[in-house]
Amino acid sequence: MTTHAARSLAAATALVAMSAAAQAQDTGLRPGWSFEVAPYVWLPSVSADLRYDIPTGLRGTADVKAEADDYFANLNFAMAFAATARYDRFSVLTDVMYVSAEAGSSRVSSVDVFDVRRNPVSSTLNAGGDSTLKTTLWMLAGGYTVASGAWGNVDLLAGFRYLGIEASTDYNLALTLVGPRGNAGPTFGGAGRLSGRDNIWNGIVGVRGRINIAESGVFVPYYLDIGAGDSNLTWQGFTGIGYQAGWAGVQLGWRYMSYDQGGTALVQNMTMSGAYLAVNFSF
Repeated sequence: MTTHAARSLAAATALVAMSAAAQAQDTGLRPGWSFEVAPYVWLPSVSADLRYDIPTGLRGTADVKAEADDYFANLNFAMAFAATARYDRFSVLTDVMYVSAEAGSSRVSSVDVFDVRRNPVSSTLNAGGDSTLKTTLWMLAGGYTVASGAWGNVDLLAGFRYLGIEASTDYNLALTLVGPRGNAGPTFGGAGRLSGRDNIWNGIVGVRGRINIAESGVFVPYYLDIGAGDSNLTWQGFTGIGYQAGWAGVQLGWRYMSYDQGGTALVQNMTMSGAYLAVNFSF
């Protein structure tokens, strides 16, 4: 081989190597397996319409409006983390959260007694009420990266979200409702406690990813899903700002989650929204 041919071959080899390296860099993906765990804290306000079965012979339901400006104001226990396992463009992600907290500002909004029409209860007849919500959230989904580069990535996902809720409400009403048999029958009113539990399963589809800001390590995370099943509709979204330095990073943002149930479900509808703070570790 001549010197000129050898130089040409070396130059071509170098060009191909540089091109391959550039393409690998443009994908923004780590080859092979990679993992990420992210413990986080979410501080939402909660608004929920709950429908309890009346625990008497009245055989009816009571609707309760529970609201809390700060879900963690009377926090009993909380645990939350997210994790992702990725192989090239394929990924599996999960999100687990358990919260036990007091939600004040609760009131009985109406009572539906068997064989008696629904009775609305005015706020002036509510002497006070508190609700306790024990909530378990679990999401599991598979994802596929449809676009990626130095600018960030876009992943499509599909999976399910489970919401397990155990609720109880202590009420104090300045009225008494009597069954169709009058004073001879059971009554509902005064002070007492309502309780119930529900397991809600929904399939979800969505999109997630991040947008990198130049090469500063700063990025904008985004997530949106929508689904149905036991719910008429559920959806969730969050975004914020993050910073990644090597194997560790931090995110601060806003997260919103909504459930629309209806029917005879314990959770008629519920929304949770508020700031979150997460730290993530990649390896």
